[in-house]
Amino acid sequence: MSEDLWGSLMADGLRGVIPRRALELAEESLSSFRVVVVHGARQTGKTTLARQLAGRLGAAYVTLDRGEDRDAAQRDPRTYLSELGTPLAIDEVQRVGEPLVLAIKEVVDNDNRPGQFLLTGSSNFLTVPSIAETLAGRVDLLTLWPLSMGELTGGSDDFVDRALSDPAALIHYDRPTLDRQTYFEYLCAGGYPEVQRFAGRSRGRWFRQYVRTVLQREVQVAADIRRADELLNMVHLFAATTSRELVMSTVANRLGLDRVTASTYQPWLETTFLVHRLPAWSRNLSARVVKRPKLYMSDTGVAAGLLGKDATALRRPTDPAAGAMFETFVVNELAKQLTWSNTLARMFHFRESGGTEVDIVLETADGRVLGIEVKASSTPREEDFRGLSYLRDRLERCGDSFVGGIVLHTGERRLSFGDRLWALPASDIWG
Repeated sequence: MSEDLWGSLMADGLRGVIPRRALELAEESLSSFRVVVVHGARQTGKTTLARQLAGRLGAAYVTLDRGEDRDAAQRDPRTYLSELGTPLAIDEVQRVGEPLVLAIKEVVDNDNRPGQFLLTGSSNFLTVPSIAETLAGRVDLLTLWPLSMGELTGGSDDFVDRALSDPAALIHYDRPTLDRQTYFEYLCAGGYPEVQRFAGRSRGRWFRQYVRTVLQREVQVAADIRRADELLNMVHLFAATTSRELVMSTVANRLGLDRVTASTYQPWLETTFLVHRLPAWSRNLSARVVKRPKLYMSDTGVAAGLLGKDATALRRPTDPAAGAMFETFVVNELAKQLTWSNTLARMFHFRESGGTEVDIVLETADGRVLGIEVKASSTPREEDFRGLSYLRDRLERCGDSFVGGIVLHTGERRLSFGDRLWALPASDIWG
């Protein structure tokens, strides 16, 4: 990140703790649920969030990264919890796992008051093998992503709500836009708080060491995966192919693994929040709809660091990674917003075997559909709307609700391209 850009971020509040939108969400959940779990990748700020919430609740705070706490919780979890009492914040709960979670379940089954336990974890609470008990009916799960662009820059981060409630008004949005270089500077910096002040080779080293640490500390310990180099190669492959459909036979061939081994390794990268998948969307519009998910790196800074890419390289029109990386950047920003938007919606991708596709489909609980295409170019063109027009027309024939189609680009103009089709600067997502 350039010194000028870093200076502007510092002026916007990065000198201290960056306010997280998850703080308000977690407080709201703690007022209703007996247990709240905040899970997400390492270094996203879960410990800071847990300490802040513990202070507001008047709760004790412990971390199971400390050996003495971890040993005590493993040896006798019931006694450990009774001595600490409630409310209680426990950081990195996956370090002890099932025995401690079962003891928590016993406590909250005997006392149904809300806000008794705040738990954090660097592995997905629902998929880590060391925890079979999900605390269903007692727990609310919140995912803490790396920092959103709105959190970094003081933006509103409300695009999902605006686009799904009144998409026609988007073209009249009056906020400053970015130049193409700045988009890619943000993309390469990613959202991890610690790395925001880094640049150049230092940033790349941080990202590479981060991935190694996650694989060694979380995956190998929990799953006893001994072939760490193969797992690291898989992360590098997904960084190079981010935003593509997940075809495990192709992944296995590229890595020189058998398909069973590759299929065993890949979910661990989701469990530790290094990658995430976007499911395919279909309302039976066509028998040719492809149903494979697309796989994305969860942070474009990590992806760029692993590939050795910087903003200068990615902004070149000839760079083959630019489009996929920019699409990943936008998908991740929308995924973050969906964790706090007032509009209940899910995100998908759409593709038919004939080639018609839409990068992102947002569908609300009441059936409204918004299509989004992502282009790394600064000049939107009529042909960029081909998939969106197809989706609009097919949904209308079925009597379904298509609210709009949007092309997000790196230029500055907001333009109409026909019936419910608009081109918008990508910075309107968070501005």
